[in-house]
Amino acid sequence: MKKSVEVCLTPELIHQHELGGKIAVVVDIFRATSCIVAGLHYGVNSVTPVGSVEACLSLGKQGFVTAGERGGQKIEEFDIGNSPFDYQNPDFIGRDVAITTTNGTMAIERSRNADEIVIGSFLNLSPTAGYLKSQNKSVVIHCAGWKGTPNIEDTLFAGAMIDRLGLDLSGDSSRMSLDLFKHHEEDLLSIAKVSGHARRLAGFGITKDIEYCMNVDEFKDVVVGMVDGRLVKI
Repeated sequence: MKKSVEVCLTPELIHQHELGGKIAVVVDIFRATSCIVAGLHYGVNSVTPVGSVEACLSLGKQGFVTAGERGGQKIEEFDIGNSPFDYQNPDFIGRDVAITTTNGTMAIERSRNADEIVIGSFLNLSPTAGYLKSQNKSVVIHCAGWKGTPNIEDTLFAGAMIDRLGLDLSGDSSRMSLDLFKHHEEDLLSIAKVSGHARRLAGFGITKDIEYCMNVDEFKDVVVGMVDGRLVKI
């Protein structure tokens, strides 16, 4: 069977996609998956995604760094929020992180029926594409979106990944994602900045994260996947 790539634009639609036998690429550009990739690049040992604040705090009592947000803002009791710059603290080298977010960790959880889960971000777009091309499996790009609705930045990533994979397209959402990317590939940041979540973050005074998360191939050798419930470099 020929390999293909399909796009799920929001976790609310993931039940319409068959994940068995495929690799799920989970993406939440602003900002969960960008944080995970950055953290592992800068020396974090692992990142464990959980669904609730309580579960995250429980792991914190076991020595995990607690990280995440609700509605785009840091949870008061947590060690860090959901900025990729938070993960660059040298004190976290070799530490395990527990993360819960509004959208990204939900998308990860709903991808668990896939044969494999890989984490997507613009920061490591090319190495991730290279890894996917080396595997003999079809791909489902699972966009976290925003509270059940599609968003621009994750859809842009899906199109960029499709452009690099060169696989057969499955479904209209794949074509839509590719067309969005091709239309804006010369200036991804400008279109990403008008997305709803980018404007939401800007309202909180967070702008440097937006620009950072749109950097393509900041990390040349980082591929992140799930192993025994933890996200690690693979």
